[in-house]
Amino acid sequence: MKIAAWFVGLLLVVLTGFMLFTAGWERPPIKSEQTGYRGTGMVDVVNPRTEATMMSSQVAPESTPLPPDAGPKAGDIYENVQVLGDLSVARFTRLMQSITNWVSPEEGCVYCHNLNNLAEDSVYTKVVARRMLQMTQNINDQWSDHVQQTGVTCYTCHRGENVPQYGWFNSDPAVTPVGGMAGWRNGQNRASPEVGLTSLPEDSFTPYIDGAENIRVIGDTALPSDNAGATIQSTEATYGLMIHMSEALGVNCTYCHNSRGFSVWNESTPQRATSWYGLEMARALNTEYVSPLSSVLPPHRLGPTGEGLKINCTTCHQGVNKPLYGASMVADYPSLAKPTSGTAMTRSEPSEPASEGISVAAETREVEPDTASRAAMMPD
Repeated sequence: MKIAAWFVGLLLVVLTGFMLFTAGWERPPIKSEQTGYRGTGMVDVVNPRTEATMMSSQVAPESTPLPPDAGPKAGDIYENVQVLGDLSVARFTRLMQSITNWVSPEEGCVYCHNLNNLAEDSVYTKVVARRMLQMTQNINDQWSDHVQQTGVTCYTCHRGENVPQYGWFNSDPAVTPVGGMAGWRNGQNRASPEVGLTSLPEDSFTPYIDGAENIRVIGDTALPSDNAGATIQSTEATYGLMIHMSEALGVNCTYCHNSRGFSVWNESTPQRATSWYGLEMARALNTEYVSPLSSVLPPHRLGPTGEGLKINCTTCHQGVNKPLYGASMVADYPSLAKPTSGTAMTRSEPSEPASEGISVAAETREVEPDTASRAAMMPD
């Protein structure tokens, strides 16, 4: 009896140790806030200690005073100013200095320019920076459904680094089989940080925020059929993408979804609509701005398939539901709020739903909610 009691006690100590010192457990106190309908588990859970650390790393830099938009224009004074030529020289110089601080604080102007001839485009980073300026303007002007009035600047993603810390490359197609009974991995079954260290497909980004595949998880029939649209593979890839979004924003599933009916728009939170636009925005930015720049990047900037680093949710959010906790920098840099003369580019509209009815279980690409459903999203 004593041996049995001793064994049980040792087992309890070991289990308690695992609970206390493994990553899946957080000590109290933990804050929770109801975000949706009662009884649905729609609760935002926050660790105050983690939040305090995160807040200290999500601070927007101070802006210098905005000079008057008077005097000669940058395009009239300097050569080869293709995007910001309508700015006054004073505002142009201020923005260039700010971009230097946001992207290349150690290298300075030489990171993008040949100091012997500032006008030439011989430095590849200048070509990239010009296109990224146009992308930033496009986001703020065309994607307010996602960025709202907060907007973005170069600092939103770069945070003082030449290349944003977070992004993704296309996965290497030369996936090698595993020896023994494990067989072919098929791009999964390996603990991948991109999908929360699960065995889900390692590349959930290419189909949905670079390619044109639809998000399909829940079929509308009891048994598989030709039009069910939800294979095991597509379901796993969707779950991988959702895990990425959860970790990128530092939230759980109920931040956007009602767990009673994940596919039902009119029982979801308003954040689900914002996230839907975010996915569409990421796809548009990758295909229209980021991927085409791969041809000008040097080999050390390319991934295994010869393409540059692409955008995902973490690129901007970096662990919080609003980048920089919602601090708006674009108000201090009005030239980034909309395209300047000669650089306007219209937004590629998201694909239309394949069928009517936003609560149809066999969804296609997170069908956009209509106006009535938006109003019904708010909890009582």
